[in-house]
Amino acid sequence: MTETSGSNQGLLNIGEQAKPPVAVLPAPSALFKSRAVRLAALAPGHDLEPYLRFLARLTEAQHAAAAALPAANGPLETVTRNDVPPLADARDTCSDEARAAITSVLDHLGEADLPEAAVSAIRSLRAAPAGVIEALALRVLRADPAADEGEDTVAPDVAQLALVAAGLQVHFSRLAAKLDVGSLDSVAGNACPACGSAPVASAIVSWPRASNTRFCACSLCGTMWHVVRVKCVLCSSTAGITYHAIEGKPDTVKAECCEACHAYVKVVNQTQDPALEPLADDVATLGLDMLMREAGWKRGGRNPFLLGY
Repeated sequence: MTETSGSNQGLLNIGEQAKPPVAVLPAPSALFKSRAVRLAALAPGHDLEPYLRFLARLTEAQHAAAAALPAANGPLETVTRNDVPPLADARDTCSDEARAAITSVLDHLGEADLPEAAVSAIRSLRAAPAGVIEALALRVLRADPAADEGEDTVAPDVAQLALVAAGLQVHFSRLAAKLDVGSLDSVAGNACPACGSAPVASAIVSWPRASNTRFCACSLCGTMWHVVRVKCVLCSSTAGITYHAIEGKPDTVKAECCEACHAYVKVVNQTQDPALEPLADDVATLGLDMLMREAGWKRGGRNPFLLGY
């Protein structure tokens, strides 16, 4: 595993736009399709090929569901108030629209040629009463630590949580797309300004007029928000920031480590490889997480498709 310090991260060209936007809202019609394409491209020959192919299919189902669902009702709150993101309250309940999104993803996913665990999870969710679906959804929305750490959780429950999370991503991306981006304010580096969820990773983007700036990617709604580089997105410390990558592998995905909180969040460099996608490449670099865990670092990014890591 290779290590570099924050001082070696190209600070002289840290962002070409003097004031990048606070946030960029998701476009559900493109978000899931581009993610599915990336997952499918990563799969061939990968150690996680079966899982990446499954996620590509699941993400295609998300894309189809986002297109098929009736127009989402606008959120009751559309602006940041008192440092509270406008969609934060929506994470306190599993609405009828959220349940419809979960059902739609399951319908478009189907069961043919899926792994046994996935088929079992789909059938269990289809047969489950509304209260069970809501309980699973709230575990995802409230980032229940037990779900992340595998406490009192068996494999079928993890599969169910991932499927429910897929539906919730569709629902919240559609809500976020209706917000007024100009009314959003930064709330914290580790919280999405649209829904308050944690980032899955961050990306050094190559967007016009914002090239070489860093944006965090929301693990739930897909909103991206600006956070300055060489700064911990978890605790905001700028001291003791180091970057780790797997030796002998492309360094386009690194673990940004913070000595202050002893945690890390991955950063993908789209200026080096525009095909990189934060959630997809987070899954594909699970080997880096293993190395970081062995070295005593705590994972700070949240990925509903890597529950237990």
